[in-house]
Amino acid sequence: MLRTLWTAAKGMQAQTLTIDVISNNLANVNTTGFKKSRAEFQDLLYETARMPGVTSSSGNQVPTGIQVGYGSRPVSTQKLFTQGNYKNTENKLDLAIEGDGFFQIIQPNGELAYSRAGAFKVDSEGRMVTPDGFLMEPEVTIPQDTMAVSIETDGTISVLQPGESEPQEIGKIELAKFVNPAGLMSIGRNLFRETAASGEATAGTPGEEGFGTISQGFLEMANVNVVDEMVSMIAAQRAYEINSKAIQTSDDMLQTMNNLKR
Repeated sequence: MLRTLWTAAKGMQAQTLTIDVISNNLANVNTTGFKKSRAEFQDLLYETARMPGVTSSSGNQVPTGIQVGYGSRPVSTQKLFTQGNYKNTENKLDLAIEGDGFFQIIQPNGELAYSRAGAFKVDSEGRMVTPDGFLMEPEVTIPQDTMAVSIETDGTISVLQPGESEPQEIGKIELAKFVNPAGLMSIGRNLFRETAASGEATAGTPGEEGFGTISQGFLEMANVNVVDEMVSMIAAQRAYEINSKAIQTSDDMLQTMNNLKR
């Protein structure tokens, strides 16, 4: 009977993690470039009272065995890198990636991070930076007297300056992609870090060799579907209640056993 208590408790812990993941998804429903997560579980060890396929005392083969499981445990919270919806902002420095790829961002410690959030700004020196002031890699500096900025689908950045009749190219955006983007580590600030599971980053030109293209004046919104998350939340809540009911039932049965002496 104690096994039931521990098994149901494991089920409650699993559903608590599910709710935690769903809550984070919903909290970031309006976060630019956010990718939702999904909690994944696996069953635990089984107590085997009889192996399937053994020979019975009468000489017949037993078609099924007797196994009792010990609940479930979380195995991963996987990031789902499906495309989010696009929002037209008409801001010249808002960029969205149509397809695969990540913007390359230089962290304060000099290490590269990766992001799908393209809400770039210009700092006091004219460099393109994230809202936290982190530089884009490769670094792009927009002249202070720039009248217009044009960013092509292949990442080419051109500016129109006073006295010039044609835009002048000043730099080019490069994207990075991974064999297994789900293996990237989220570090906050809309950034991801390369890991052994993700594989090494491969840099390339937007629109070439499987890389996505750049759309100026757009932002990629979170790929969170509120309705789906609410349905998942209800299912997790009901599963939590069912597991708690199993604990209550097990406790009632234990109480009945304890009262047999009376």
